[in-house]
Amino acid sequence: MSQYPISMEVTPDVTAFFDPATNTISYVVKDPASKACAVVDSVMDIDYAAGRITSENADKIITFIQDNGLELAWQIETHVHADHLSAAPYIQEKLGGKVGVGQNITMIQDVFGKIFNEGTEFQRDGSQFDRLFKEGGVYQVGEMTCFAMHTPGHTPACMVHVMGNAAFVGDTLFMPDGGSARADFPGGCAAELYDSIQRVLALPDEMRLFMCHDYGPNGRDIQWETTVAEEKAANIHVGGGKSKDEFVKFRTERDAVLDMPKLIIPSLQVNMRAGEVPVDEHGDPMLKVPVNKI
Repeated sequence: MSQYPISMEVTPDVTAFFDPATNTISYVVKDPASKACAVVDSVMDIDYAAGRITSENADKIITFIQDNGLELAWQIETHVHADHLSAAPYIQEKLGGKVGVGQNITMIQDVFGKIFNEGTEFQRDGSQFDRLFKEGGVYQVGEMTCFAMHTPGHTPACMVHVMGNAAFVGDTLFMPDGGSARADFPGGCAAELYDSIQRVLALPDEMRLFMCHDYGPNGRDIQWETTVAEEKAANIHVGGGKSKDEFVKFRTERDAVLDMPKLIIPSLQVNMRAGEVPVDEHGDPMLKVPVNKI
């Protein structure tokens, strides 16, 4: 890990916002030395059956930032989510800041641009985002130096973002009793996911890890923070020295019986556009439903 600018002395203030409709945790991450902050994995609300998009979750984040006099530097998308809509453009309109995602977003755009039968006007170069992070890419939140780790497996564009002694792992890991995320989406790979998890677990043992999702296994309360040491010791899918072969066998068999996320169709269309809802030829917001393609 010596190639990364890890600074365990920097402890950002992390405030979590849990969305029970999608079991997603969004974060406001504040630089301890300034008023600068970042938002990680924001959520826009959608009633899919009614075709109605609203902003209750995003408004909570906006209010928190405004009430605390913070300045939004970045909105980070750890990956193209398949289970909720990003609120990035809505928050950016209110508070500014840049929106960043992993550079392999172009792979997602290419695959799903075809699935959703998008025309040539849909750019597949990631230009909808302000920055495409490369492996090891560095950026600033105030005086805090942050960096991105490429962690493919769940999707090709997954990144873990490290800010001081806090790492935001997206869907690369769940809490120790939750294990790991699926690896059967287009471009996903269980073997790659195992390797990515090992890279995360090579971070310092005391590194705080923040989850993007939690489902309260066995009825426990929702949780979202753990450490590298706890994951290495107790993660039910990779902890305790489980081998790559063991993980790939389990993950492949498990993924084969999982249902698709309920919001995968609207989420992918919106999130591959950096949170913008596509429009029809009249400029009206409109979502497509591809048949027998996902």
